[in-house]
Amino acid sequence: MSPAADFQALYGTAPDGLWAAPGRVNLIGEYTDFNDGFVLPLALPHTTVAAVSRRDDGVLRLHSADVDGGIVQLDVAGLEPPPGGGGGWAAYPAGVVWALREAGHPVAGADVHLTSTVPTGAGLSSSAALEVVTALALNDLFGLGLSRPELARLAQRAENAFVGVPCGVMDQMASACAEEGHALHLDTRDLSYRQVPFDLAGEGLRLLVVDTRVKHALGDGAYAERRAGCEAGARALGVRTLREVSAAHLPEALGRLSDETIRRYVRHVVSDNARVERTVALLDAGATRAVGTVLTEGHASLRDDLRVSCPELDLVVEAANAAGALGARMTGGGFGGSAVVLVETGRSEEVSAAVGKAFAEAGYAAPGIFPAVPSAGARRL
Repeated sequence: MSPAADFQALYGTAPDGLWAAPGRVNLIGEYTDFNDGFVLPLALPHTTVAAVSRRDDGVLRLHSADVDGGIVQLDVAGLEPPPGGGGGWAAYPAGVVWALREAGHPVAGADVHLTSTVPTGAGLSSSAALEVVTALALNDLFGLGLSRPELARLAQRAENAFVGVPCGVMDQMASACAEEGHALHLDTRDLSYRQVPFDLAGEGLRLLVVDTRVKHALGDGAYAERRAGCEAGARALGVRTLREVSAAHLPEALGRLSDETIRRYVRHVVSDNARVERTVALLDAGATRAVGTVLTEGHASLRDDLRVSCPELDLVVEAANAAGALGARMTGGGFGGSAVVLVETGRSEEVSAAVGKAFAEAGYAAPGIFPAVPSAGARRL
């Protein structure tokens, strides 16, 4: 059945509307967003769809077609962040309602039915898609008049303060603001952004997403530890965030840091900010193939300095590049999840087969491989 038909079967009436928000893949710029840095994500064609009706009686009812269990019913006025974070899938839409109300917006309840094609645990922002689609639907139904960046900030707050994951704002901004055929060059300090044309098909290229099937959970402390380390580095250098350290001044900055772990984190963030700017310059110049080298450099930094890769992600990069890819790197928070591979269209099957063969020889489960098509951001259907 369709999401609207499923909604009617669940709640007994037709929904007020349907909304969709995409997952994203990040081309370059990892762990930079909570450092006020630069990122370059693009939206995927994979979406979370929400069928939603407004309620005015203080009741929030949530249902997911992708999770076993029935309707979750909550009291809007009683919403509070779960102690220690977490709360399961329902915490994401519930957290959005909480964040909207905490910001003074009169959200009085809703019936929500969700279904998603965004892979979970693959580093493709299934959580941000869930948050953004909920925020957009409630923005429309309650006439809140919030802009896309405002919705993204509130969705980020839901994940930070309600779910308990200290993520930056990149994922929510990509889901809310991306445009078809473009990558989103985002400055996370002020949320200014530019849509950068990214016509892969027109240039005879493909960007493959390789899902390693290794599940990651960013709430397990490793992500938070790296964020805390970056913040400690900024304090030691006397700056508000690492965005204020330029690539030209990186050697001097590293010389002032005595903790080797913090030095590695700072080196990654500053150099990845520079890699985003290099990538945008290459895209603007029509030199998309040269981006591959930057991707591979970025992976080495994530692997060696930030240490958020894993053997499966490293194998994707090694096997893809050995088979003739232009470049590859892990994407997302790491510890599993996905990698991106830039490849000539005519070699995409060969490279995909080489990665699959390498996984089989290593005794790993077969990866999921699909092309990343730069797609539209959140919208009403």
